[in-house]
Amino acid sequence: MTKIIACIDGSLAAAAVCDAASWASLRLEAPLDLLHVLDKSEYLASADVQNLSGNIGLGSREHLLEELVEIEEKRSRLALEHGKAMLQDARQHAREQGVVDVTTHQRHGSLIETLLDLQAETRLLIIGRQGETHGQQPYQLGSHLENVIRSVHRPLLITLPDFAAPSSFMIAYDGSVTASKSLEKVAESNLLRDLPCHLAMVAENDSQHQSQLNAAAARLREAKFDVTTALLQGEVQSALYQYQQQKNIDLMVMGAYGHSRIRQFLLGSNTAKMVRMSAIPLLILR
Repeated sequence: MTKIIACIDGSLAAAAVCDAASWASLRLEAPLDLLHVLDKSEYLASADVQNLSGNIGLGSREHLLEELVEIEEKRSRLALEHGKAMLQDARQHAREQGVVDVTTHQRHGSLIETLLDLQAETRLLIIGRQGETHGQQPYQLGSHLENVIRSVHRPLLITLPDFAAPSSFMIAYDGSVTASKSLEKVAESNLLRDLPCHLAMVAENDSQHQSQLNAAAARLREAKFDVTTALLQGEVQSALYQYQQQKNIDLMVMGAYGHSRIRQFLLGSNTAKMVRMSAIPLLILR
């Protein structure tokens, strides 16, 4: 059974991730799995402690090395218990939001490897824009996020520190085959159903692009979406975000790959720039 997987850590975004996951679980009527990954690379490794022996000396100072090993073991135990406590709090919060089928689990290892292991059972992945190490830097990406975007081939909802259920959404559309597949996923899903949709294309205002935009809107209207179209000019990021602000749009939907300027915008450092500067959550489709 596929499920919604929400990545929980000790960052300021954890509450928003839980709120977004609860919202998505209820909208999709899908089970929710709250995940906490303990990555030992972010703690003092045993091998590093052993390397300190040459600095502190042996013999009469050997007890210092033993104390360092004990400190590392204590830190690992505390991190484990802290993670369990966070998951328990998140589960309780999700249940208070009305989610019935909610589970938790904790894994050791890297976040990317864990998410790839779980990919087959993932319907939607939810993660915060900043992790624990960037909680006070609002426009800084978490250390794992860009790798998650590149590596995990599942729909990805990226939240900001505050999340509220969206009352409208915007699809950034470029007319490519990939973008049309992403649009089809929106049309077939219940996640955004009944929400007003703004379909925006950043391209020259000509008959070809207008035709592509109209055809995409027709598909969404066929699926009973209330659609407003916009053919925008200018630089992709600024055009999209200016429109988003003018229309008070709560959520942006984008395909991870395309064949136009939006593709160029999404690849490489532009992906990080878009996610970093967004003022609203982003749903990235593959």
